[in-house]
Amino acid sequence: MFTGIGGQGIQLASKTLALAAMMEGRQTMLLGSYGGAMRGGQTDASVVVADKNLRSLPILPSAWSAVVMHPDFWPNTSEKIRRGGVIMANADLVTEGLGRDDCQTFLFPATATADGLGALMSASMVLLSAYATVTGMVGTDSLIASMKELVPPYRIEHVASNEAALRAGSEITERLAAPIWEREVAVS
Repeated sequence: MFTGIGGQGIQLASKTLALAAMMEGRQTMLLGSYGGAMRGGQTDASVVVADKNLRSLPILPSAWSAVVMHPDFWPNTSEKIRRGGVIMANADLVTEGLGRDDCQTFLFPATATADGLGALMSASMVLLSAYATVTGMVGTDSLIASMKELVPPYRIEHVASNEAALRAGSEITERLAAPIWEREVAVS
């Protein structure tokens, strides 16, 4: 589950993960949800990734993990994360406890990392890549390829900064600290 506020790139990050998983031969489902406000309102997405066929809609009563870009709407998502789950949060904005001591929590400075790259708007790509690296969900090369396919033509100027952000997130993160798959997956 992804959560944040409008304008942080939550929808693009969730679509990038779903497409990257498909590129790696996994089954995926995606459901994006956002309020009427384009900037500053609640935005969430559910991405279901499996190595077997999926048959139901991705309306999730619970989930294994969460990617938290902003704390404002975290309480709604927090309730859905299963005990023992994984939480990857943007440490630059999530400054207080997440209230889930029963989960593995990784705080990553996504905003500061993106800002250091001169690409503040790519913070969600940094956090997405950190999440993928920690869990082994998908490889960095798949994330980059899917992001390039998803960025609309009128935003093409952001492709290079998004790629740099995806690479930065994977390079500074502990690989497979909380693996999702039983067997190790090649994370490139």
